[in-house]
Formats: sequence, structure tokens, C-alpha cells
Amino acid sequence: MKEIKAMIRPEMFETVYKNLRTEGYCCITVYSGEGVGRHGDPDKMNATLEFPFLHSKVTKIEIVVDELQEEEVMKIIRDAACTNHAGDGIMYSTPIDNAVSIRTGKSGKDVL
Repeated sequence: MKEIKAMIRPEMFETVYKNLRTEGYCCITVYSGEGVGRHGDPDKMNATLEFPFLHSKVTKIEIVVDELQEEEVMKIIRDAACTNHAGDGIMYSTPIDNAVSIRTGKSGKDVL
């Protein structure tokens, strides 16, 4: 199993989500956040009292998939989130050794 994390522009989330659902990937976790990257979009960066430096709004998506689905899911996210401008985001994947359903106790790929 692989966990894919993607930090994307908030305005691109709906398209990414719809494309994942269309391809059969239903189960994601989504966070709203702020970040500072090397290639932020200067037109989208703001300073706030909580973060007194320039930053950009981001939407973070997390999804766990079978290893065989990793490349497809990353392509779906990239194709839907790319605007070809600095600050489009980043994504990465990490291995998942095990997953356990809290409700049923099932483990491994059965919980995906």
C-alpha cells in the first residue's frame, strides 16, 4: 500500500476530487492549510497575524491506495491540479506497512 499526499491550490481541489471520484477513488482526507514553498505564486501569497511571513493557502489531500494504483492516482492529481504556474504544489508517496479498520478490525488491503 502507498499513501499519497498532495498539496495543491485550493481552487483546484474540486476538479481533482471529481476526477478521482470518476476514476473510482472515493476515499480521501482533505485539510485546509497554509504553506511557504520555494516556488510560491506571489499573486496568491498573504501575511496574517498567525503567520507573519508570506505564505500561500493550500489544500492537502491524503489517499491510501494499492501500490499498483500509485502512478495512476498521482497522474490524476497532477493532471487536474496543474496550472503551469509557480505554486501549483507538490505531492509524494510513502509506503504503508499496514492499515487497520477501527470498526471491524480488518487489516491490510481489505480496509482500502
